[in-house]
Amino acid sequence: MDENCYVEPIYKDISLDKFRNAEVATLAVRGMGCENCATRVRNSLLELEGVHGVDVFLNMALAEVRYESKKLSPDALLNAVSSAGNDGRHQYLAELITAE
Repeated sequence: MDENCYVEPIYKDISLDKFRNAEVATLAVRGMGCENCATRVRNSLLELEGVHGVDVFLNMALAEVRYESKKLSPDALLNAVSSAGNDGRHQYLAELITAE
């Protein structure tokens, strides 16, 4: 593992009710090459106000995001994925597959 690529995962306290009642968006994510990339994408999404949970599946190049559509649009989720790679070494691109 390249220690220059390491990123510490962030954690977010959430309400179980908000998590259960959140909408779910599934994103196809390109550009992830390792677990650190998946963590970087996850962190960027979790930092958004209105995101209550994120699972990133590196082997399938997918992210499942639980969020409040009243606070965030799917475009905001896509932009968060793109901005996760703003360090000059990584570049990520997401596409919305489904939003419930």
